[in-house]
Amino acid sequence: MTATVAPADASRLRARFDAELAAFLERQGPDWPDGAPRGVFTALQRFVLAGGKRLRPLFCYWGWRAAGAADGRPIVVAAAALELFHAFALIHDDILDGSDRRRGEPSVHRLFADLHARSSWRGDPEAYGRNTALLCGDLCAAWSDQMFHECGLPTEQVHRGYAVFALMRTEVIAGEYLDLVSGVGDGSVASALTVIRMKAARYTVTRPLQIGAALAGAGPELIAALGEFGDPLGDAFQLRDDVLGVFGDPAVTGKSVLDDLREGKPTVMMALARSAADRSQTVRLRELFGNPKLDADGAVELREIIEATGARDRIEQMIRIRKEAATGALAAVPLPDSVRAALVGLASQVTGRQS
Repeated sequence: MTATVAPADASRLRARFDAELAAFLERQGPDWPDGAPRGVFTALQRFVLAGGKRLRPLFCYWGWRAAGAADGRPIVVAAAALELFHAFALIHDDILDGSDRRRGEPSVHRLFADLHARSSWRGDPEAYGRNTALLCGDLCAAWSDQMFHECGLPTEQVHRGYAVFALMRTEVIAGEYLDLVSGVGDGSVASALTVIRMKAARYTVTRPLQIGAALAGAGPELIAALGEFGDPLGDAFQLRDDVLGVFGDPAVTGKSVLDDLREGKPTVMMALARSAADRSQTVRLRELFGNPKLDADGAVELREIIEATGARDRIEQMIRIRKEAATGALAAVPLPDSVRAALVGLASQVTGRQS
């Protein structure tokens, strides 16, 4: 019989990640430069600790355990460092996408733009918000690097994991650029799939798993096997994210369903809708999708077109196929029952989530 991992176990792991993040950020307080306003520091403390699924730390932790290493504080610290890098990515992504909400609260650039406006400071509030948020994201990236290196593992082990960490960072930046290019490109399904693999899939699942395994000294066979599991699962994660961005409940997702539609975000779902649309649907897609003035009624019409073309059903099928491919790849890897159960549970969580 396959062992199961109770949700309480995942909750306890998340609590441990949060405790380490809180402790790390608390240690940064005394080192904050004299004379520098503490608004940035305080805002980042709130942003990092205000929620999140902690998926990247979870995958990193279970990559470590997949390599046969035991539980301990160093891997919890190293895994939690990935959440600081995730904070960097979210802050910058919200700037690029023009998203004003994150986790049910104002995004970081919106927070500082509103502060500027309320304070009646000189200059452009929007520019101030963007520029301050860029600095906040940069600081999170630097802190992530620091926390990872200070995790408490021997230097040789840290260096093994850091090689994968560095690769992940490069892929994320390249993926963000590909996302920008795809927004002015052909808008094809193939282009959108390339973006999600580079920008989100590997950064969410594959690389965190491989970072944990590399820290534990895993050989190339296990590293490759975790990639066979992680790549399709990461794709499915982002496909689900794109569905939630249009059809999700804002009270649950913490983001407006108008953001992706107003931005004209070149998702796989929208590429499928365009490719299957008839003439009248194509005209309306061109008029509504990417319109910064899109209202709630227009969003309803867009959602109806997406469903009428069959694009949403095809995305759901793609998610199922990729989840099955991931779990099938995992079945071929010799793993402790507890690790296998945890990874199967995470696969269900990332593909069936509502936020």
